[in-house]
Amino acid sequence: MSRIEVPMPQMGESIAEGTVSKWLKKPGEVVERDEPVLEISTDKVDAEIPSPAAGTLAEILVAEGETVEVGAIVAYIESGVGAQDAQPAGPETPSATGDGAGPAPHTAPRAEPSPVPEPAASADRPAAPESREQRLRTKSTPVVRRIAEEAAVDVAMVAGTGHLGRVTKQDILSYIDDGGTAPATPSAPTPPPAPVASAQPPQPAPSFAPSPDSLWERFHDEVEHPVFPVREGDRVETMDKMRRLTARHMVLAKRIAPHVHSFIEVDFSAVDRIRRQNREHWAAQGARVSYTAFVAWACARVLRDFPSINATVSGNGVIYRGSVNLGMAVDLDPGLIVPVVHDAGNLSLAGIGKQIVDVAERARARRLAPQEIQGGTFTITNPGVLGTIVGMPVIPKGTAAILGTGAIEKRVVVLADPKSGEDVMAIRKRAYFSLGYDHRLVDGADAARFLAQLKALLEDFPAEA
Repeated sequence: MSRIEVPMPQMGESIAEGTVSKWLKKPGEVVERDEPVLEISTDKVDAEIPSPAAGTLAEILVAEGETVEVGAIVAYIESGVGAQDAQPAGPETPSATGDGAGPAPHTAPRAEPSPVPEPAASADRPAAPESREQRLRTKSTPVVRRIAEEAAVDVAMVAGTGHLGRVTKQDILSYIDDGGTAPATPSAPTPPPAPVASAQPPQPAPSFAPSPDSLWERFHDEVEHPVFPVREGDRVETMDKMRRLTARHMVLAKRIAPHVHSFIEVDFSAVDRIRRQNREHWAAQGARVSYTAFVAWACARVLRDFPSINATVSGNGVIYRGSVNLGMAVDLDPGLIVPVVHDAGNLSLAGIGKQIVDVAERARARRLAPQEIQGGTFTITNPGVLGTIVGMPVIPKGTAAILGTGAIEKRVVVLADPKSGEDVMAIRKRAYFSLGYDHRLVDGADAARFLAQLKALLEDFPAEA
């Protein structure tokens, strides 16, 4: 038997922490390998975390509602039969929600920090690296940091009640309300204030001037919505988590990328003909190939010739993605999520069709894995399925473009007769496409060429796709 750690997983490149939303198992309960044991929540996704091994949930270290950084141990699993009886005898230890009166048990002893204070770091002696606990304590949420900056308060002086001493919003507000009284901790005493001359009244503390780096960090990562008065007859409801995240992501996306949109009309006659001819063949393969699958297949091919549209601005550089990962917007009614079809450039038409149906069904059932909503390089959204003629969607942060497809409708169009060359009127299935693109990276001419090539491929779609 062995004791196995259950860490807070890495949920994305930009995610540094996660919140335990719900424990699905209790200490002492038997769990199977890959059986969900808890639910976590981050800025990007809610997800169930599976057990890394079969055994018994021996100990929970992080209570529901607590936030910890990626890699922090949230629980222990005792592997092997009878693991629930493998707890060593000894005094009862506090849970993650206790008062911390005793140390948490571990399989092996860990080195404790020396009680002897270390000399201060000097210019010729580098400071020792911070422990995970120290990093977690000082890495407060953006809201806490903003409140501390505005009040000219050092977060390190606030007694944190969160996990491992993390400073919560309530901690910082209580500290300010109490007049900024320093906590009674074994930290170094605060030096007495300098005497004030009797002829001069006490001077107010200078206002805090945030650094340029701090301003840009807040600009790129923080959103605060304005508050408006409530009138008689109005109803006020708190936004649920999905709406809050959507609101935050949309504000940041519009704030960062200069949006430009170009439009084109596409004839779906060839696509419609191929769908009718192959419907039974695809059904025998268990595939449902929608119009959106044709568009996704075509985009995955055309993007190979337009690397700037399958890229993103990063600092003063540009990251050109090595594969085409298509984000497919899914309506959850209410809410929206964008699962990703990875490496779409190597999938057949039927393969893309299967993937789109699969991720859409599992998105609506809330069964997507974290990695399935990450890594998108280009997004397709289809408001046309609800009758919208054309839309101007917002470009997801970290990408350069998004394609919006409008409703496919029968329209009367003017065509050239292939025999006589004269103009004739005909009825064709057509739709408007809009391409939203980041003008820092994509020029209007590049967008026009991309749309023209996409139109040509869809209107002369290869039968062997």
